[in-house]
Amino acid sequence: MMPPLFSTQRRRDAETSCQQTISAPLRLCVEGLLVALLLATPAWAATQPAIGQPASEQPAMLRDVGFDQRLDQQVPLDLVFRNEDGDAVTLASLLHGKPVILQLAYYRCPMLCTLVLNGLLSAMRALPFDVGQEFDVVIVSFDPTDTPEQARQKKATYIAEYRRPNAAAGWHFLTGDAPSIERLAASVGFRYRYDPERKEFAHAAGITVLTPKGVIARYFFGVEFAPRDLKFGLMEAAENRIGSPIDQLLLFCYHYDPSTGRYSAAVLNSVRAGGVLTLLALGGFIVWAMRRDRAARARPGLAAGASRH
Repeated sequence: MMPPLFSTQRRRDAETSCQQTISAPLRLCVEGLLVALLLATPAWAATQPAIGQPASEQPAMLRDVGFDQRLDQQVPLDLVFRNEDGDAVTLASLLHGKPVILQLAYYRCPMLCTLVLNGLLSAMRALPFDVGQEFDVVIVSFDPTDTPEQARQKKATYIAEYRRPNAAAGWHFLTGDAPSIERLAASVGFRYRYDPERKEFAHAAGITVLTPKGVIARYFFGVEFAPRDLKFGLMEAAENRIGSPIDQLLLFCYHYDPSTGRYSAAVLNSVRAGGVLTLLALGGFIVWAMRRDRAARARPGLAAGASRH
């Protein structure tokens, strides 16, 4: 039995209060506290086993919840969903030659989905890339009872918080029927279960990055996402067609670790990059020195010519 502090209604009231009464920076601090509280709830426990607890000893529902990585697999683009206006759209129609951040969430989720969305929003606001320009975002509800009206309200909230122009055209909040949802979830390895007693879903926390053709490129887990990792993931998903030359050099010095969903330093690549930079610097110095030497040799001749006249 969950103590009164962690009741569904209390969590919903807390979330509503956070969203209505505090600013975005303060909200991040409050969310940190909420994450700690979530350690006592089934939804959070579903993201990973308790330390020292074998999977076989977890509740049956939690053993069926998590992320199975399907890197380099194609997402079914023929799936039909409804957008915020209630219009039928396929996933293919939402691909516009850009990488896509995909999140599976449900709009009446009392806690975890909102934390993931807020973490994604925070990371995207730190990126030099803009939604609708360099990449798009697709949020798909895995609750077939969610409605386009709920999707529209969520979109309005997050577009207002994102505060960048033209984002609405590239940020989509979808709903759908059970068959489409289940096929999409299976294709990205997102496993979730419905708890009839609590009338809530147990599910994992994370996002997926797709290539412009809808192929799974990267996974990022948890409720907070390092802007550097997200930027590198989008750059690779875009086949390095976005990002500055400096970004490309930094990406060369890191590699993606599928087991953690993060980018870590690639020592050998860093050494190679350092060697290349050293050679470039040395070459530049040699060119500068040669030009300086030629200029110095030319000066006496010019001076002598001027004295004869």
